[in-house]
Formats: sequence, structure tokens, C-alpha cells
Amino acid sequence: MDHSDAAPPGAQLHPAVLTAVTDPAGAQRTLTGLLRSGADPDFPDEDGVTPLYLASVQGAADLVRLLLRAGADPDRPGGTEGLPLCAAAAGGHTDAVRALLAAGARPDAREEFGFTPLAWAIRGGHTAIVAALLDAGGDPDLPGPEEEPPLVAAARRGSPGIVRALLEHGGSAGRTEAWAEARRWAALDVPAELTRTLLATRTGTPRVVTERSHHDGTERVAVRLLDPAGTLRAGDDRDLGHAEIVALLLTSTDPHKP
Repeated sequence: MDHSDAAPPGAQLHPAVLTAVTDPAGAQRTLTGLLRSGADPDFPDEDGVTPLYLASVQGAADLVRLLLRAGADPDRPGGTEGLPLCAAAAGGHTDAVRALLAAGARPDAREEFGFTPLAWAIRGGHTAIVAALLDAGGDPDLPGPEEEPPLVAAARRGSPGIVRALLEHGGSAGRTEAWAEARRWAALDVPAELTRTLLATRTGTPRVVTERSHHDGTERVAVRLLDPAGTLRAGDDRDLGHAEIVALLLTSTDPHKP
């Protein structure tokens, strides 16, 4: 029988990883069998996306660890999609982030447009991931997109837990700007401001949905714009810890000042 057109074992890793959402145990069994049969854990698909990137973006920490033990490169980009660590950080997948860092992923790696794992974690308000990156040696002052200091991004985000983690790890870049940004947002009606900004970028009359929740002891507000069919068209969220951040920045000591 001619097997010349059969897909290499590595190509079968991708569909196995994609089943992790609906059948995590089955995905792990399939992946284990493929890797034991010699499948390349770094085998890219036609777009250059690796199995590790797919597992990271899904937050499938068990599969991430399995691929890393088989020799997957934790810093190999997933084609044009970016880095596994950035994908896990952006998605709020703390266990996957910790697995990648334990395998040697660089906490200060940078993607296109200046995005870093730290910038993605701050953008999503993922305090535990910020702490994990900093504990792994990440630079608390490493600028993100448009060279914005992490403290400024976290202050705008309204996440006091993140600001506290940055300060505790020696972060100081943009401290004055961060204080001003937190003070400005503390004076705003945050849901109204998010709604105004989102509507300015859209046409038509979308339905505005506002949701409130709590994360890391801080209230979070999310604003979503839905079309008439109920499909999400745009959205943004903020933590409402701006006043607490103002106080944090006023009372904490800047390590770079005598």
C-alpha cells in the first residue's frame, strides 16, 4: 500500500490539540500516543502555527506541559500569531503561563507591534499572570506597545493588584504619568466613558450591554456593543480601582529616588 501521501505524525498533533476544549482527556491520550510514536512537537501547520501555540491560546495547561516535556520550544512563534507565552497571558491562562515559564520561556520576549507577555497580562487585568512573569525575572519597567510603561498601562486599566505587583518588583518608569492617569480615570463615569469611546468607532445603533463583576477584590465593568442579531461587535472593560491606585502611588516609595 502506498503511504507516500499520508500526513506526517506531527501534522496530526494540531487536530488533537483542538479537541481539548470538548474532550481534554481524549486530547491528552491522543497527543501522548502521537508524541510517543515520534511526532515532532514543534511541527507547524501550513500557517506556521505550532501545537504548543494552539495549546497555549486555549489554556490547555496539561497539553502545554506534555508538549514541553516532548521537547517543544517554548519561545517558538506560532507563525504570524505570535508567541505561546503571549497567547497564554492574553487569555488569562495562569497555569499555562506558569508551565511555559517553568520550561524556560522568556518573560520579556516581544511580539510584533511591541506586545510583551506583561503588556498582554496588564491589558486583560490578569494580576496572577503579572506576578508570575515578574517572579520569573520579567522587567517591571519593560515598555509595551508605543513604548508605554507598564505602570501607566496598569493605572489606566484600574487594576490596583497589578500596580502593587509592579511596585513590589521595583517598577518605577512612568510613575508620575501613572498617577495622573489613575487620578483622571478616578474622576470619570467609567461605564459612560467606555460606552462613548466604543460608540465613536461604530456606525448604526448597536445595543449597549454593561456588566459588572469582581476580580482580585476590585469591581470590574465591561461594556459590549451588540448588533440587532445579538452578535458582539465591540467591547472594552476596566477595573474600578483607580482611586486605590492614586493612594498606592502617593504612599509607596520610588526605589530610584534617594
